[in-house]
Amino acid sequence: MSFGKTTPVLHIDDEGKALAFYIEFLGFSVDWQHRSEPGFALYLQVSRGDCVLHLSEHKGDATPGAALRIEADELEALRAQLLDKAGDAAPLEVRAMPWGSLDMALHDPFGNRLVFTQAICV
Repeated sequence: MSFGKTTPVLHIDDEGKALAFYIEFLGFSVDWQHRSEPGFALYLQVSRGDCVLHLSEHKGDATPGAALRIEADELEALRAQLLDKAGDAAPLEVRAMPWGSLDMALHDPFGNRLVFTQAICV
């Protein structure tokens, strides 16, 4: 028996803020989006590389304040890329963690904490 990849569902409550953060700032792409009818809640999938996230405006789908870890192979390059876009508006710090990784945490506009992590090769 085995399990496959995990796709977290994160709660959003503003499509414009979600697209600005995940697409424009973090560099994800929209794979698909769905609304039952115009004006109804949005559900969409975004991805960057092997990282796939579902973002949902539906009540009951996830709770703001979730935390997830996203593996990254070039954390310092990601940090530099984000600093170019955000400047001093987003203090991004890469920290060595006692469990053997470099981590950089940031929050989306909805209170979800995204921790980008890179294994330290020893």
